[in-house]
Amino acid sequence: MSEIRWATFDCFGTLVDWRHGIATGAELLFPGRGAELLEIYNRHEPEVQRDFPAMRYRDVLTESLRRAAGEAGLDLLTDDASVLATGIPYWPVFPDTRRALAQLRDAGWRIALLTNCDRDVIGETQRRLVVPIDAVVTAEDVGSYKPDHNHFHRFAESFGATRDNWVHIAQSYFHDMRPAHALNIPRVWINRLNEKDDPSITDAVLPDLSDLVRTVEQVRRAAR
Repeated sequence: MSEIRWATFDCFGTLVDWRHGIATGAELLFPGRGAELLEIYNRHEPEVQRDFPAMRYRDVLTESLRRAAGEAGLDLLTDDASVLATGIPYWPVFPDTRRALAQLRDAGWRIALLTNCDRDVIGETQRRLVVPIDAVVTAEDVGSYKPDHNHFHRFAESFGATRDNWVHIAQSYFHDMRPAHALNIPRVWINRLNEKDDPSITDAVLPDLSDLVRTVEQVRRAAR
């Protein structure tokens, strides 16, 4: 029997265009301010997740937007505060996502999502990925948000994954590359935003998912 090989992904930001989703939702409420609110929101969400690790992700979205609007001096109506949670099932996948996932499956890899959201949210999002997903670990499952290590521990314990048969792929340096590095999990950084963080803590860096299968295979061979 051939060895099971796992490719785990962060979902939002790596497979799904999280920035587009946040900015578009904010733009609906405050025309012309969506891009500004996205950048402010980016500062608040990790703080909310750290301070309230058991909070449902829909509520994290709402609270983070509330804080961002307050910092920007905007009046966010109570009934409007859930706009991000309402829209998240329709956030677009990146153009390279479905093909990359399908190619990985064709190459014999199993695919899992280690995601900072709730079970219902990722369930709605999976229909947009189209390609079958073999396993999912959510923040709701583990009671915390990455960069906490609980997602990685739960996945390893549940599926017997080790550095010999596991590669983690993600866009977020803060949420994913740092903890995967600390846990010695082979990792590929999808640096979609051309960020300037230190690439030496990663095993490979790609600008997108277009060369993913070859890169994942190389990283796995080097880790063994």
